[in-house]
Amino acid sequence: MTFHAAVLTLYPEMFPGPLGVSLAGRALGEGKWTLDPVQIRDFAADKHRTVDDTPAGGGAGMVLRVDVLAKAIDHARGLMAQKILPEAGRGTADEVGGGGVSAPDAALEDANPLHQPAAGPPPRAGEAIPVIAMTPRGKPLTQARVRELAAGPGVIVVCGRFEGFDERIFEGRQVEEVSVGDIILSGGECAALMLLDACIRLLPGVMGAASSGHEESFENGLLEYPHYTRPQEWEGRTIPQVLRSGDHAKIAEWRQRQSEDDTRLRRPDLWERHVDARAQSASGARQKSAGRLKNEPDSAA
Repeated sequence: MTFHAAVLTLYPEMFPGPLGVSLAGRALGEGKWTLDPVQIRDFAADKHRTVDDTPAGGGAGMVLRVDVLAKAIDHARGLMAQKILPEAGRGTADEVGGGGVSAPDAALEDANPLHQPAAGPPPRAGEAIPVIAMTPRGKPLTQARVRELAAGPGVIVVCGRFEGFDERIFEGRQVEEVSVGDIILSGGECAALMLLDACIRLLPGVMGAASSGHEESFENGLLEYPHYTRPQEWEGRTIPQVLRSGDHAKIAEWRQRQSEDDTRLRRPDLWERHVDARAQSASGARQKSAGRLKNEPDSAA
């Protein structure tokens, strides 16, 4: 199934950008993923195509308007629905009352949902795709979250500008706030490129070998071990002997130890979470084992 991405931005010419070359570019050309840059200004109501206004309560800068953003998000959900409905066996956009891309909401109002939630009315098809706003106020993006996104039908990414978003958009359109680091960028476009690149490389068939991403940093809660290649000696520095030994068990042990040492020294926050997770896993295993022993019948005399 194809991974679909829509990017809401004031600068659609920034896309695909670097995603149009290398692995991501080749995958785009092969149809493994699609990209729809959406110009936020197209949803402004006035002749000047105004998308921002002064902050309530005063202060510097401008804030992206919630009404304009909401229309843009609704439009992107319609675009996504028209793509994922046929793939899910729900028929074409025309078969669910569809017309063109210009008015997706009315066309898909009664479209069959892709997923039935535990409670409440089922979402329309486009709402099966997460909407993510790139903002420094968001939760840090993790490799675990990237894997969840890459396993789904796609993602809608909203790129902020100016002072940021009207807060009401997050609850009003179920928008997830995500940060790529404790830094401030001119806009969310660069962050969106990072998010999409992280997802695309995990799609089936994008990386050369299926196992290419299994031992990378963050995949097991640790930083990746250091790498070496030819020449064996460079400026008096040599490749560690264990990597030249041919003993795969010792190499695996060395790599694990290096991952743990580097994580502990360079990222104590990751190391603390890794140790806690390991302790919880061990505790759970002990409780499960104790439960089995407790429930085992007495041996016959």
